[in-house]
Amino acid sequence: MVARQLDEQIAGRFPVGQRLRVLDVGMGQGTQALRLARAGHRVTGVEREPAMIAAAREALAGEPEGIRERVRIVEGDGRDTGVHFLPGGFDLVLCHGVLMYVEEPDALLAGLARMLAPGGLLSLLVRNADALAMRPGLSGDWAGALGAFDTVSYRNRLGLDVRADRLAAVTAALAGIGAPLHSWYGVRVFTDTAPDGAGAPGDLETLLAAEERAGRTDPYRAVAALLHLCGVRG
Repeated sequence: MVARQLDEQIAGRFPVGQRLRVLDVGMGQGTQALRLARAGHRVTGVEREPAMIAAAREALAGEPEGIRERVRIVEGDGRDTGVHFLPGGFDLVLCHGVLMYVEEPDALLAGLARMLAPGGLLSLLVRNADALAMRPGLSGDWAGALGAFDTVSYRNRLGLDVRADRLAAVTAALAGIGAPLHSWYGVRVFTDTAPDGAGAPGDLETLLAAEERAGRTDPYRAVAALLHLCGVRG
């Protein structure tokens, strides 16, 4: 879903065929970075976890030379972008699944915005604090649902205590750093309670179509497990 939504934003903001300068902060194993490199863009990935860096390098090694040449991996923390890069050096900055691990995200967000060229796109994927009661509630954990209403903290599927973000708070933060919210989507509206490791259903395309529709439609997107927020640098 995030890839489809991101491609929609790229197509609506940049001329067809433009090769973008992409910064992927918290690139993980490189899924989005490699996908964008295959599309012709030049991607710099930042990651601090050695296991993730190793996985990304292994995946990159299996790509053709032309794609490998378009990807650079930098070992570092997303809060240190100003150490590694000049301001305004990227057309697209991704930060997916990172903010939940940062207790005070304002400095990180401001640093990401500084990396954007004028008119550049900032793509964030965050846990939706306004919907934290949905997963325990739909799973029949009534005590967990009640406890989730008045908090932005939760325990993720890795067993880590992390933080979620409210749409209104991130919207205000993006306005404050000069990259106001342009579009937003819900991600995992219907499928958040699916068990880990579950195989793809036979009607996968229908499922994806339903998720895609819900992710852009009120009121469904507001109760998605994740929010995909896209800001544009003024």
